[in-house]
Amino acid sequence: MSFAEFAPEYLALFGVALLITGVIAGILAGLLGVGGGIVIVPVLFHMFTALGIDDSVRMHLAVGTSLATIIPTSIRSSLSHNQKGAVDFSILWAWGPPIIVGVLIGSIVADFATGTVLTLVFATVALLVAVNMAFGNESWRLSDGLPKAPTNQALAGTMGFFSTLMGIGGGTFGVTAMTLFGVPIHRAVGTAAGLGLIIAVPGTIGFLIAGLGVPMRPPLSIGYVNLLGFALIVPATVLAAPWGVRLAHSLDKTMLRRAFALFLAITSLRMYWDLYTGV
Repeated sequence: MSFAEFAPEYLALFGVALLITGVIAGILAGLLGVGGGIVIVPVLFHMFTALGIDDSVRMHLAVGTSLATIIPTSIRSSLSHNQKGAVDFSILWAWGPPIIVGVLIGSIVADFATGTVLTLVFATVALLVAVNMAFGNESWRLSDGLPKAPTNQALAGTMGFFSTLMGIGGGTFGVTAMTLFGVPIHRAVGTAAGLGLIIAVPGTIGFLIAGLGVPMRPPLSIGYVNLLGFALIVPATVLAAPWGVRLAHSLDKTMLRRAFALFLAITSLRMYWDLYTGV
């Protein structure tokens, strides 16, 4: 498959859409701590669908490319939050190793999973996240501290596993988990940016290796990472992440969370519809 098959104006629209996606993902990464992947994956999925990318590799490419874009975004977001003293390194040290184990297991599972399975996982978890964002309360607590071992390690490993299958950073699960165990929301958001880097580096490597030599991938792809998508999204996310950080420390996020929840719910239902209709 070659991009030469598509009209220049179509490819130009594709590029603009990816740049806009990068800006939105960067702002959300800093603002809500959800990780840009929760935006990037569905957009890439639908873009690859429109380009006619085979469904056997479509979701793998969306997930792998998303994980790659999270690396620079997480670095920029983490540095910005750390300047405000909002990164809890004790949590990163405690959760880092089990998260990496979960990521490695997730990479292996993703290599054998079909695109349908990955899409179903993303749609289901995205819908759950949407419900939590729309109706959850940041004041809810399970306890005033992180759980003890081995529960703490199991929690972190599970987050790494599902984040890898979905192509997302640590914020989607990490912020929810940390706030439920008494971590203040701004510190949870800042720390989640660091979790994104811990997840994205081994996850990207896994998808790079898993996709080598796989047929039906679009041009400019190494493994399951599309370099064109990476090149267009990353500059925008790196630029926009500090904007989200500044907003996170100045805005009431209730309405923003609910608006993003609506976006996630629509995205999830659209993916379910695509699975049902076989698109």
